Amino acid sequence: MKAKDVRVMTADQLDDQLVALKKEQFNLRFQRATGQLENTARVRQIRRDIARIKTIAAQKAAAETK
Repeated sequence: MKAKDVRVMTADQLDDQLVALKKEQFNLRFQRATGQLENTARVRQIRRDIARIKTIAAQKAAAETK
């Protein structure tokens, strides 16, 4: 997910996307624990996407308060 794509999303869309990514992260952690995880790089991608969404959401919230 690119930052450019995230910036055009609304606050509600960002929240929905964040929930979906957290669910996927949860499932990937279980797969890794049970030895079923095939794409280990996906864990890192999800973690970074979550951070990217949180950062941009915070920036949008700060811009609204100004």
